[in-house]
Amino acid sequence: MNIQKTLNALAYENTYYIENDSHLLLIDPGSNFEAIQRKITEIGKPIAAILLTHTHYDHIMSLDLVRKYFNNPPVYVAESEASWLYTPEYNLSGLDRHKDIETLILKPAEHHYVFHQSYHLNGFHFYVLPTPGHSIGGVSIVFPEEHFVLSGDALFRETIGRTDLPTGNLEQLIAGIKQELFSLPKEYDVYPGHGPATTIAHEKMFNPFLK
Repeated sequence: MNIQKTLNALAYENTYYIENDSHLLLIDPGSNFEAIQRKITEIGKPIAAILLTHTHYDHIMSLDLVRKYFNNPPVYVAESEASWLYTPEYNLSGLDRHKDIETLILKPAEHHYVFHQSYHLNGFHFYVLPTPGHSIGGVSIVFPEEHFVLSGDALFRETIGRTDLPTGNLEQLIAGIKQELFSLPKEYDVYPGHGPATTIAHEKMFNPFLK
C-alpha cells in the first residue's frame, strides 16, 4: 500500500491518496482541484471511496468536482457533520470573512461512519475513531495493517487543532486524542490535515498540549 499527498494552497491543507494494487482511497479533497485531478489521473486507479475527516471548507472544496470527473465514488462522513456539506454557515464557506472563496453547497454523502467498525473496501481495511473537538464530527481513520492513522485536524506535529470555531471544544479534543489516538501503538505514523507527518510516540513525548 502506498500513501501520497498533495498540498492545497488554501489553508495549506493536505489531501491524501492511499492506493493498493487495484484501487484508490481519497482523503479530504481540498482547494487545488487541478493538482488533485492530476494526481488521481497519474495513479490511474478507480476511487473506491472518498473519506472525510471533517467538513470544514478547506477539506471539501474539490469534493463535487472529484465526483463529477471520476465516476461518483461514494463519500463517507460523520453523521453529526453530514448536513454541513450543504450548509455554508457550518462548513464555514458562508462566513463573512470567507467572501473571497466559493460558497459550498455540496451533494450529500452516501455513507455515515460507524465508529470502531472494520471497513473492507476493495482490498482496503480501516476503521474510524471519533476525535471531535476541532469540530463536532471530526474523525481519525486508522489503517491497522499498515500502522498509520489519518488524524484530520485533531492532532498535528507538536500541536493540536484549533477549538475556537463553532462546535469546537478543547477538553473534548484533548480527551479524544488521549483516549482514541494515544491508545494506538507508539510506532504508528500520523498523517494530519495540515503540516508534516509525525508518530504517536513523538506526540506522546513532545506535544505540549498533551502532557
